[in-house]
Amino acid sequence: MSSTLFRTKKVEQSILDTEEPEHALKKSLSALDLTVFGVGVIIGTGIFVLTGTVAKDNAGPATALAFVAAGIACALAALCYAEFASTVPVAGSAYTFSYASLGELPAWIIGWDLVLEFALGTAVVAVGWSGYIQSLMDNAGWQMPAGLGSREGADAFGFDILAAVLVLVLTGILVLGMKLSARITSLVVAIKVTVVLVVIIAGAFLVKGENYDPFIPKEKPVEAGSSLDSPLIQLMFGWAPSNFGVMGIFTAASVVFFAFIGFDVVATAAEETKNPQRDMPRGILGSLLICTTLYVLVSIVVTGMQHYSQLSVDAPLADAFKATGHPWFAGFISFGAAVGLTTVCMILLLGQTRVFFAMSRDGLLPRFFSRVHPRFKTPHRPTILLGVIIAILAGFTPLTELAALVNIGTLFAFVVVAIGVIILRKSRPDLPRAFRTPWVPVIPILSVCASLWLMINLPAETWVRFAIWMAAGFLLYFLYGRTHSRLARREPGEEQPTVGGGTPTP
Repeated sequence: MSSTLFRTKKVEQSILDTEEPEHALKKSLSALDLTVFGVGVIIGTGIFVLTGTVAKDNAGPATALAFVAAGIACALAALCYAEFASTVPVAGSAYTFSYASLGELPAWIIGWDLVLEFALGTAVVAVGWSGYIQSLMDNAGWQMPAGLGSREGADAFGFDILAAVLVLVLTGILVLGMKLSARITSLVVAIKVTVVLVVIIAGAFLVKGENYDPFIPKEKPVEAGSSLDSPLIQLMFGWAPSNFGVMGIFTAASVVFFAFIGFDVVATAAEETKNPQRDMPRGILGSLLICTTLYVLVSIVVTGMQHYSQLSVDAPLADAFKATGHPWFAGFISFGAAVGLTTVCMILLLGQTRVFFAMSRDGLLPRFFSRVHPRFKTPHRPTILLGVIIAILAGFTPLTELAALVNIGTLFAFVVVAIGVIILRKSRPDLPRAFRTPWVPVIPILSVCASLWLMINLPAETWVRFAIWMAAGFLLYFLYGRTHSRLARREPGEEQPTVGGGTPTP
């Protein structure tokens, strides 16, 4: 029993599977495309919202140091992802990496986890995008028809048509090809980065030195209101502890960490990269470095423009410009945030369809979904299926019901990938590794510890819902995946699978 649950799929076999004509994705992405994808999915509502929250409740102007600390925690995981993505350049990201190192059951668990994470993440971003667009429409004097607007807080029946349409349009773009997706992403990312640079450059002229005093507050100033009342923070985390001083910086880091979620999605495009051994590490680490730099600069400027105790919780960047007498910049920032969310939504949808495609190609899900489009060479079947499901989910479900499980899935994937690096180094030291995580096993162990620490701080109900989803996954695996796996149904004469990367199974 254990030999079947932990049978591994050899890296060589995973790479050979990508060359089957009916199941082969088109290789069209460069290091620049991957970096753009990474920046496109990382820079989202996090930087436009979390800066004000953690400055008021935790770190003050030292929020910049919190972003540095969170960036270091992400870099530990990114180094592990970079080694795996360059060694196993196959669609599926953490799922594929786990199949090669930990075995089939752990791979199924992480794949099932990623399907949930990316699906709900896409729906959450789509609903958030709809909210931004409706806000801009309200400012222009336009109103959505009753029942077709945001579902947040609504008791009556309704359907968020904007969120659903966005998902369906992005689904069509992904079906038409990765290069088209990369071009559209490049355009939108250029707009989004321009907005961030405007905040940095224009805001630098509005900085007042006294706003940095004290740089690391020892206690929270007496004031009305608190970012604990922010619906977004309660939605995303269920908690927002008010620690100050040095510990406040680390508490803030555990919150702003979620502004970095997304760089791991880059690894799902490994199979569609022209030179993955060289370009995947560049894309993953490059996008993370760029975003960390932008986050630090933005937090320094915003806390210098307005005293941290007066920062807005829901829109700190835009409201800081309003407070300094520059409302035009505030509108520009809101527009950029709305436009930028489209790339976040598209890349999350991309990541989910690639994981689903990889699992179906291995037989753990129906093989019907592993055939690519004869012309576009994209996994059109899972893309259309998941796009329609997510569009319905985003249209009918309020935001508060969507977001509870997104964060824990990412951290769980980080833990599995870090452990997988250590195991694959021992079981397959002969594999060619274009990029090697430095200081193994120290870096992977630090990555595991950092991720587990952040997971522990998530609310209890998130763990309960996550456990229910995982239980459903176990049931599906034992009813279908275990017996339909390609390793279980290997053809006569085919090489026997290995257990833990060791000797062939008798």
